Amino acid sequence: MDGSQPITPETAARHWGLSRRLMLTTLALWLLGGLGIHVFVEPLNEMVFLGFPLGFFAAAQGSLIIFLILIFWFAHRQNRIDEDCGVAEEE
Repeated sequence: MDGSQPITPETAARHWGLSRRLMLTTLALWLLGGLGIHVFVEPLNEMVFLGFPLGFFAAAQGSLIIFLILIFWFAHRQNRIDEDCGVAEEE
């Protein structure tokens, strides 16, 4: 934002609404990734991978991969919301 155009209350409300919806969606996906992946651990524990039960390995590594992807997705979507509402930072 170059500072020449003030942010109107309508623009600020729209920006906050979109940001809040993105935040709640991200938190729901985070909860699903953090807890939902563990539902499939028990059936996979019968197999062994690198000396660990496969369920343990998949839950540990799968959660990290999901969270990493979620962070990049959130940042990309938030930047797009900022640009659409005219409050993006200059680069």
